[in-house]
Amino acid sequence: MSGSAEAREIPEAPDAPEALRTIHATRAHSAYERAAAACRQAGIDPSGAETVPTTPAGRAANALRLCARSLDALPSTAPDPAADARCARNAAATAALAAQVATRTDLRPAVNAAVEAAALAASRAAALAAGGTAGGRDTSLNAAADEAEERAVAAAREAGWL
Repeated sequence: MSGSAEAREIPEAPDAPEALRTIHATRAHSAYERAAAACRQAGIDPSGAETVPTTPAGRAANALRLCARSLDALPSTAPDPAADARCARNAAATAALAAQVATRTDLRPAVNAAVEAAALAASRAAALAAGGTAGGRDTSLNAAADEAEERAVAAAREAGWL
């Protein structure tokens, strides 16, 4: 060990709340973009959000609005892996709902099936990463959720939505 008192920058631990915030926020923003793209594909205007939605389009618009609010508020809160993972889970659920609505308006069954399956898989993976004792901290569940999100993005791109 050298006698140098020179300060060394220590990289942030991958399970530190700040690092986990980045992981979950990145996934949440990606899912939000997929949801917004699916809403555009379905002709859903986010301004059509209903406080008490009565239609699938109203539900999707409202979910998109609530997701946007949550993402806007995220930087003003302290990093909390469980809460951040729930934000990503909610964004993935919003994207799955929007994909379900959009696939009902798109007349390409094979493409629709792939987009919807990928969106639902991403939503399930995000729920697992956020739920139970994982609380947003389980490395393997977070990695699985990130991979599922990447596949959902690829499916949405292939469909021409993104």
